[in-house]
Amino acid sequence: MWRKLENLKKIAESGIVLIIRSESEQEALAVAEAAIEGGIQVLEITMSVPNALQVINKLAVKYPDVLIGAGTILDAETARAAILAGAELLVSPQLNPDMIKMANRYQAVTVSGAFTAKEIIESLETGADIVKLFPAEAVGPQYVKAIKAPVPQAAITPTGGVTPQNVHEWLKAGCVGVGVGSYITKAAQKDGDYRKVTAAAKEFLEAVAAARQL
Repeated sequence: MWRKLENLKKIAESGIVLIIRSESEQEALAVAEAAIEGGIQVLEITMSVPNALQVINKLAVKYPDVLIGAGTILDAETARAAILAGAELLVSPQLNPDMIKMANRYQAVTVSGAFTAKEIIESLETGADIVKLFPAEAVGPQYVKAIKAPVPQAAITPTGGVTPQNVHEWLKAGCVGVGVGSYITKAAQKDGDYRKVTAAAKEFLEAVAAARQL
């Protein structure tokens, strides 16, 4: 139980859940390690990554102080497999009661995908810890502000279209954190220089820290 509370605190303090979708196990590991070097404390390895469970296990063993999660969880079986591999965070693109039930059974943090007010409230009622607003770029920060007016208790993390330049708008709207992908993970795509991933991670974390001072 205490581990879950620590992990929720880690998400809130970090402000970033880094989503890694790579075409190979090696690339996923390289991106993850470079991002961790840049200060990232919460990672989501999507199940679309080849050998995703192996990636999760390797990272969980090597970085016990980093919250390693599994993304694109569509059923209870995958949720359990991810937990056994070392994932302490499970993310679904939609409301998935089976995933949430399995995660709660083993005290893993859950992030449930939602878009409408109805879906957000149903995610909370089902027991999700955090609601992933997706695709966030389709609505913008004002949408979160509007949702938070009648549902202030919803912990929302937008995913899609969040950048260091606009992250302050999302946090000001009431988001507990943000989901980040290609801005960091694809920084080395052109030349394979993973130092650029580290630099992008640092830049994003600095933007979050600065936004919280506003």
